[in-house]
Amino acid sequence: MKLDGVIEKLEVNRSTLAGSSFVDVNLSGASFDDVNMSGWTAKNVNLAGFSVEDANISGARIADVNLSGARLSKVNLMGVSIEGCLIEGARVDGVLISELQAAYHAAQEAK
Repeated sequence: MKLDGVIEKLEVNRSTLAGSSFVDVNLSGASFDDVNMSGWTAKNVNLAGFSVEDANISGARIADVNLSGARLSKVNLMGVSIEGCLIEGARVDGVLISELQAAYHAAQEAK
């Protein structure tokens, strides 16, 4: 099945779209509830204002992504690796990550 053109307020219920491809599609204002998106890939995607709640994204790979101004709350970060990231102004429980790093390095040097 191929949809091409302007379709507003399409409602899809109890459907399987496995293996579907969306290219140059405007999904602004779209809503997803109880949707299996395991294994999905997104490239060149504008997710500004994006909201995710009660989601399982274990094993996700997030690279070259702008998360400036994002707020993570009640998130399980067990085993997460954060590498090569700009952390200016980033906080964990209100404490600047740069201050946490400085305290860690000072403690390591004191040993």
